[in-house]
Amino acid sequence: MSRPLPTSLLMFIAARDASARIFDALQASGFDDVTLAQSRLMMGLDPEGTRLSVLAARAQIAKQTATALVDRLERAGYVERVPDPADGRARLVRMTPRALAAIPHARAEEDRIEAEWAAHLGPERMARLREGLEALREITDPYL
Repeated sequence: MSRPLPTSLLMFIAARDASARIFDALQASGFDDVTLAQSRLMMGLDPEGTRLSVLAARAQIAKQTATALVDRLERAGYVERVPDPADGRARLVRMTPRALAAIPHARAEEDRIEAEWAAHLGPERMARLREGLEALREITDPYL
């Protein structure tokens, strides 16, 4: 008899599907010069910009890998490196207008996914799912 999948794996499967759908929607909207790895790195960008070391940690990749991905994103016009106002020696990676133009397309797909999940689960189960995940974020998200 096989054991039930762990909750963490079930969450990963749902998140992986959502991520792939958002990536596909961006590709279909004309943002087709970004790789999946680059898009995952961009998900870790804060609106005011993010240090490279923080991006690497959020994406759970080596700083060297993050540097290479940011270099390619910069050449494609999605990000720029700017001085960190809090520390003149440091630099932030910040989205350019080209990256900001992709956000509404990503948000639209996120809304479609939420609507599908809510329709499948029903409003009460969806509300409980969100409540539980928000509570788990308190102990799992180091960037809160």
